[in-house]
Amino acid sequence: MLSLCGVPGVATQENSGRSSERAALATEKPGHPSVPSSGALLVERLTHEDIPAIAALYRRVFESFRPELPPELLKSFVPNPLEFTSWMENVTYFAARRDGKMIGAVGCEIADGSCRLVHLGVDPEHRRESVGTTLVNAAVAWARHNACNSVWIDVMARFNGAAALFKHLDFAECGVLHRHHVNEDVRFFEKLL
Repeated sequence: MLSLCGVPGVATQENSGRSSERAALATEKPGHPSVPSSGALLVERLTHEDIPAIAALYRRVFESFRPELPPELLKSFVPNPLEFTSWMENVTYFAARRDGKMIGAVGCEIADGSCRLVHLGVDPEHRRESVGTTLVNAAVAWARHNACNSVWIDVMARFNGAAALFKHLDFAECGVLHRHHVNEDVRFFEKLL
């Protein structure tokens, strides 16, 4: 896999006349970027052009939780394009795409030598396909590239699948805030780099 700015697995390729950072789950020879085969999972850094697609992704992700989430919580997780623009302030977002369709995303917010992961979401039709793992690994690589000492995330306790993912990726559970967000418990996971 090529390397851009020392970030393993992140390569620059042209896409619709713009340069984007990509990580393909395919083997490339140094200096010869490969065109991903059909069905290959790509991770690329988002731009403002991607805002409508990511707003639609978050709608698909959290609509699947509609019956169990309080309406005010659901509203806070599903931004319209203008709201997502403000989410991008000081946050670097990466999206996973398969066959051109955005199927997952995560944000990286770096402050004080630490990287906080925000807004991790995977399209319900593509869960259990290593999309979340690939996104988190790309975020950890981004954090290392930016000389972070740790990566952390807060996860609502009701999202057991997310907790299992972070434990699988060697994050340590390091705390719980009870009734913290809209009266919901929040669990904290951290990985030291």
